[in-house]
Amino acid sequence: MAKGYWITTYRSISKPDNLAAYAKLAGPAIEAGGGKFVVRGNPAKTFENGLMQRAVITEFPSVAAAIAAHDSPGYQAALKELGDGADRDIRIVEGL
Repeated sequence: MAKGYWITTYRSISKPDNLAAYAKLAGPAIEAGGGKFVVRGNPAKTFENGLMQRAVITEFPSVAAAIAAHDSPGYQAALKELGDGADRDIRIVEGL
C-alpha cells in the first residue's frame, strides 16, 4: 500500500499566536494518526515560479490514514485554534 503525504504551504501567517496554539494541538493529533513530519520550514532556495513560503510535508502509512488524521477530532480542534491566523493550502497526495 502506498503511503500518503500531506503537502502544506503557507501563503501568509497573519496571527502567529493562533499558529502557535494550532501547533500545540496539531502535532500530537497528527502523530496519533500515524503521521511523521518529513519537512518543516522555509525553502532554502526556490526555482521557476517557486515562492518563499513555509512548507510542511507529513508522511502517513496510507492516503486513508492521512484523510482520517485530518478529519480526527484532535486535528479539528487544532484547526479551530488556527482560525483565520494563516492562509494555507493542504493537499493529500499518494506516494510512489
